[in-house]
Amino acid sequence: DVIAQSVHEYFADPAAHTLVRKLIAAGVNVAEEETTGGDGALNGLTVVLTGTLPTLSRTDATARVERAGGRVTSAVSKNTSFLVAGDDAGSKLDKAKSLGVEVIDEAELLRRAGT
Repeated sequence: DVIAQSVHEYFADPAAHTLVRKLIAAGVNVAEEETTGGDGALNGLTVVLTGTLPTLSRTDATARVERAGGRVTSAVSKNTSFLVAGDDAGSKLDKAKSLGVEVIDEAELLRRAGT
């Protein structure tokens, strides 16, 4: 309740409106992107990407996961469903292995996402 009240008060301030207009004018996208509605092949799964993938950029891989209903996070945790590892995966791969998180490659991500 305290946080909600604070957010409400902040956005009731005309200075906040001015700041938002300036951010939009500077090119900040404030629109929420549409999701799949929860019926994708990766619905409810949390995915972490690491390393350099063979054919997908990080942005493209993230978009495919999200279109399939999954969520991409930046850190591996016990709540991570699987890690997609490319070349030079580094510490995220080590963390996934230590937590027993499944590790897959780009080809398996594409298969699971249905693309």
